[in-house]
Amino acid sequence: MPSGLIALALGGFGIGLTEFLIAGLLPQVASSLAVSEAAAGWLISGYALSVAIGAIALTAATTRLPRKQVLVGLVALFVIGNLLSALAPNYQVMLLGRVVAALCHGSFFGIGSLVARGLVAPERKSRAVAVMFAGLTLANVLGVPFGALVGERWGWRAAFWAVTAIGVLALAGIAALVPARPTEAGPAPTPAADLRAQFRAFRSWQVWLTLTATGLGYGGMFGAFSYIAYTFTEVGGFSSADVAWLLMVYGVGLVAGNLIGGRAADQDRDRALVLALLGLTVTLAVFGLLAASPTASVFLVFLMGLFGFAAVPGMITRVTDVAHGAALAASANVSASNVGNALGAWLGGLAISAGLGYTAPLYVGAGITLIAVLVMAVAAHQARRH
Repeated sequence: MPSGLIALALGGFGIGLTEFLIAGLLPQVASSLAVSEAAAGWLISGYALSVAIGAIALTAATTRLPRKQVLVGLVALFVIGNLLSALAPNYQVMLLGRVVAALCHGSFFGIGSLVARGLVAPERKSRAVAVMFAGLTLANVLGVPFGALVGERWGWRAAFWAVTAIGVLALAGIAALVPARPTEAGPAPTPAADLRAQFRAFRSWQVWLTLTATGLGYGGMFGAFSYIAYTFTEVGGFSSADVAWLLMVYGVGLVAGNLIGGRAADQDRDRALVLALLGLTVTLAVFGLLAASPTASVFLVFLMGLFGFAAVPGMITRVTDVAHGAALAASANVSASNVGNALGAWLGGLAISAGLGYTAPLYVGAGITLIAVLVMAVAAHQARRH
C-alpha cells in the first residue's frame, strides 16, 4: 500500500471527525456559547451546506494548480477552520470556523480520490479510493463517541484541538508522502484548456446519471438513518443508552462495505453498484417490516451500513472515468451525496409528520434507493451499448 494513501486516509479521518463529532458536543457548545439548541444546530447544517458549495467552488477555482499543492492547501484550510473553532470566543466565530473547515471537505475527497487512484495500478483504482475513504468511515464509527468522551473529560474545545492536531499530521504526511504527479495524472494541460475540459465533462449523460444515482443512493440511506434513533427506541424497544452501540454497529457496516465495495468495483464496477444499491433497497424495506424485533434490528442496521457505503468507491471512480478525469466531476459527486442527504432527511421527516410512524423513513429510503437502482441500471445499459 503506497504510504501516500495512508496520508490521504488520515486527512479523510480528520475531516470526517470534524463533521460528526459536533453531534456529541452540541449541548456543551450551546451552553458554553449561550445560544439556543436551534442556533447550535446550524453548526451542523451550516457545515453540510458549506460542503456542497465548497466542493464545486474550490475545485473550479484550483483547477489550474497541481493536485498535490491543492490538497496541501485544502488541509491547511481545514486546520485553520478547526483552530478557529477551538479558540472561538463566541458563536459567530465558532460558526465561521465550521464553515471554513467545511469548505475543504468536498474538494479534498474529490481531488484526493483522483490522486489516490493514480498511486496504484489501474486495476486497483477502486480499492485505492476505498482506502482513502476508510478514514471517513472510521470517523463515522468514532466521531460521535470521540467527541462525547473528550468533551466530557476535557471540554468541547479539547475535541477541536485534537482534530486540529490530526489535521497538522495529515498536512505533513501529504506534503512528504504524496508524489507531485501520480501515474494517472498525465501531461499537464494548459490552464484555459483544463478549465474548459472540467465543465465540458458535464455534457455527458453518463456523468449526470452517475451523480443522480449517487445522490439518490445517499438520500435513501440517510433518509432512514436520520431518524434511526427514534426507530430503535420507539419501535424496537431499545433504551436511549443502547443507541450509541447500535450506531457503532452501523459504523462497522460502513467500514466493511467500503472495503468490500472497492474490491468488487475493481472486478465489475457497474454490476457491483447495481447490486449494492439493490441490497440497500431490500435491507431498508425488510428493516421497516422487522423493526420491532431487536435481534433483526441489530443485523439489519449493520447491513444498512454495509450496502450503503459499498457503492461509494465505485461511484467515485465511475464518475471520474466517464468525466475523463475531471476533478470537478469528482467533487460534484460529493456535493450530490450531500444534496441527497438533505433530500432524504426532509422526505423522512415529512413521512413522520404525516403520522406514518417511525418506520416510515425506512420505507421512504427504500423507495428513493429503488429509483437509484433504476438510474444506475440505465447508466450501465447505456455504457454497455457504447
